Amino acid sequence: MIGQPRSTQRYDKQVPEDEALLRLRIIELASQYGRYGYRRVTVLLRNEGWIVNHKRVQRIWREKGLKVPQKQPKRGRLWLNDGSLVRLRPLFPKHVWSYDFMEDRTHNGVKFRILNVIDEYTRECLAIKVNRGLKSHDVVEVLTDLFIQRGIPVHIRSDNGPEFIAKRVRDWLERLQVRPLYIEPGSPWENGYIESFNGKMRDELLNGEIFYSLKEAQVLIEMWRQHYNTVRPHSSLGYYPPVPAAILVQPSQFQPVGLS
Repeated sequence: MIGQPRSTQRYDKQVPEDEALLRLRIIELASQYGRYGYRRVTVLLRNEGWIVNHKRVQRIWREKGLKVPQKQPKRGRLWLNDGSLVRLRPLFPKHVWSYDFMEDRTHNGVKFRILNVIDEYTRECLAIKVNRGLKSHDVVEVLTDLFIQRGIPVHIRSDNGPEFIAKRVRDWLERLQVRPLYIEPGSPWENGYIESFNGKMRDELLNGEIFYSLKEAQVLIEMWRQHYNTVRPHSSLGYYPPVPAAILVQPSQFQPVGLS
């Protein structure tokens, strides 16, 4: 009636058989040649025998969040960092977790620290630890509880703070086969999910509350975490809270891609 060809209305997307291998190779080349864009990578792929055009490479390039930094800092020969030039984007629950520290003060002016842990895919805040001081053993303690309750993620992203790069933490993660992703020093935008979460906590809770004791801070912050997960609409989740979105996710919907 409207003159639409039947073939276009019933078209099923065809995924090439070599799609997964091509994605891996593009990521490897982007890591090896940090200053190359997708056009140069296309030429390298063709030189290796791949039959691809620049449009297909560009599509994968954008899907994986690959980019060429505007500024190239001077580095030593072994400069590659797992989370720097290729920003690994979460593809499924427990693919990439992030953690970071915040600081605030009780009414008497004494500082306390906050350790936040989130799942970048579901946006759920998995845990918040509040104490006067938090060290590397506290990081291990929080993650141990989460690994037991939630399972072990593929990657965990953080900055280069001493609590995260401590030998004890790195060795422990290596034994569990959790691959850390350390952002470049002074580049908080590379850890955008947790930085966004920190900003929301600061704006919606910490800036509007006076904590008269550490215990009060612990209770109110945990109450806010529960509210954030179960009630607060999240714009990037279609204005649904994170926990229902996480519960409704079916594992069969996600096909983990092996990333180096």
